[in-house]
Amino acid sequence: MQIDLNADAGESFGHWKLGRDEELFPLISSVNVACGFHAGDPLTIRRTLKLAQQTGVAVGAHPGFPDRVGFGRRELAASPDEVYADVLYQVGALSAFLKVVQMPLHHIKAHGALYNRATQHPETARAIAQASRDFDPAIPLVVLPHTPLEAEAQRLGLRTVAEAFPERGYSRDGRLAPRGTPGAWIHSPAEAARRAVQMVVRGEVEAVDGGMVPVRCQTLCIHGDNPNAVEIARAIREALLAEGIQIQTY
Repeated sequence: MQIDLNADAGESFGHWKLGRDEELFPLISSVNVACGFHAGDPLTIRRTLKLAQQTGVAVGAHPGFPDRVGFGRRELAASPDEVYADVLYQVGALSAFLKVVQMPLHHIKAHGALYNRATQHPETARAIAQASRDFDPAIPLVVLPHTPLEAEAQRLGLRTVAEAFPERGYSRDGRLAPRGTPGAWIHSPAEAARRAVQMVVRGEVEAVDGGMVPVRCQTLCIHGDNPNAVEIARAIREALLAEGIQIQTY
């Protein structure tokens, strides 16, 4: 068995630093780099790609809503045309930096409120998928399974990568529990590691509102802005390897 372990990164801005990317990158296999709309800036992108090169981590684009104050976690009243243009713009910006350092774009994954909105609204999902396809139909789109984003991406012929979140709570409908609600965050590295193994090996996880949720995953996500991100990543990595599960990109 094998699984990709991804993390959000490159989320600092100017002199303001967020996350422990230097410690986190050696523990993961791919990274979702902020493109400047919800977080990050051109210099941060350059530094993040250099770190990815040094550690052998695959780089994906992490486009979000243009909302630095809210870190891209507030839903904006963006039209499908605006979502399409914003995603294409951000992917193109990151790709310019990747071209200079001769690294490929490994995947595209929407961030925060944009990602969550695409799990419920087909129009938003279609805009994200279309922007990804128009940029390069060969680049995979990371999705939450059984959602409009997965359906729209597959309808357009994109390769999709199913994602799960061992340090986030799930509702019985298979979606992530809303932030701020009981059980939405898993703070214990040991518990996150247990859930990661359960997701990969058994294909399920406990729901915050009772019962078990089926989980289909090719990649597991760790939020880089989580204060315990490094400890969680290390615990998950060790637990997966102990089960004979290889950590490598899809």
